[in-house]
Amino acid sequence: MEPPGRSSKRRRSDSGELEAGESSPVAAEATEVPNPHPATPPSPSSPPSDEGGGGGGGVDYISGLPDAILGEIIALVSTRDAARVQTLASRWRHIWRAAPLNLDSRELLDADEALSGAVSRILADHPGPGLRFCIPSHIVRDRPAAVDAWLRSPALDSLQELDFWLGQSCWSRRELPASTFRFAATLRVATFSELDLLDAKVEALHFPQLTHLALQDVSMAKGSLHTMISSSSCPVLECLLLDNCYGCRRLRISSNSLRSIAVGVDMHIGKPRLKEVTIVNAPCLERFLHIKIDEPVNVSVIVAPKLETLGCLNDEIDSSRLVFGTTVLQGFLVVSLTTVVRSVKILALKSLYIKLDTVIGLMKCFPCLEKLYIKAEQ
Repeated sequence: MEPPGRSSKRRRSDSGELEAGESSPVAAEATEVPNPHPATPPSPSSPPSDEGGGGGGGVDYISGLPDAILGEIIALVSTRDAARVQTLASRWRHIWRAAPLNLDSRELLDADEALSGAVSRILADHPGPGLRFCIPSHIVRDRPAAVDAWLRSPALDSLQELDFWLGQSCWSRRELPASTFRFAATLRVATFSELDLLDAKVEALHFPQLTHLALQDVSMAKGSLHTMISSSSCPVLECLLLDNCYGCRRLRISSNSLRSIAVGVDMHIGKPRLKEVTIVNAPCLERFLHIKIDEPVNVSVIVAPKLETLGCLNDEIDSSRLVFGTTVLQGFLVVSLTTVVRSVKILALKSLYIKLDTVIGLMKCFPCLEKLYIKAEQ
């Protein structure tokens, strides 16, 4: 799986956009009292009943499925769709409460007051456990007490996915809520945006099941980033996104599990930003992506025998420096070529004026190249 990827603060995740001005049925429907005794599913020969799911008065196969399977379906669909299916019958409200909670605020109201009320009502009505919880990062700043109460709700017990996504741009920040730490043992996917991860508790955290981690516009103490992504803290981490991480200029990565890394740095004045990444030991690493080239990030690869995908290299004056052992590239310029890199099969380039000689020179560095992507700037 590719890194969670992000183009800028204006990015929305794949799960959807906020729909301005649209009222949501989620809060009202989710708080209806469920039917503790769902009706017996009708047989295919029975006439349509209020169980729903048949559509158009035809044979109702959906209602014939066991509650356990329907619960898995409910847990996977969007928050809005999960609310809508509850209008089919009281049985669906019972199933929604029995399934792990998937709550994505991007599908709710866009006004903060209404959004907070809807989230609070949904959490109050669901007994848990939690599957996925997504809220905009500015809510963490503006309503810290409410966020803390949400994170402590039994509805989010055993939470697997937590996403503080980039909503409104906010210059003032808050530290990661302490109540977040209670999910350390169960989290599999985490996105932290526009937060300060400066507390010493962050360095002491252990995420035994975390496979995907995204840090976006995050400030961290010098040693916190190293510790947080280490094999001792995240022993099964596979995908890592570092997008505008401040407070750490040089990062050394040693991980036995990482398969994909993406790094991006915007131009900001007065903030110590990531300038150098060294892959000390990453035996499973397959992809390293430089997702922004606003600011150069020098990359040194010491041990990454499975690295197949590399990009995006550029030929600007202040281009990044890429080092593979004793092979050195400055942008597209081959500074030193003593050992070819046979593992790389996919390469992405960005250039104002690409030249054939340049491509030939790069192919000498990567003799096993199978795919070459070139983006020409106008």
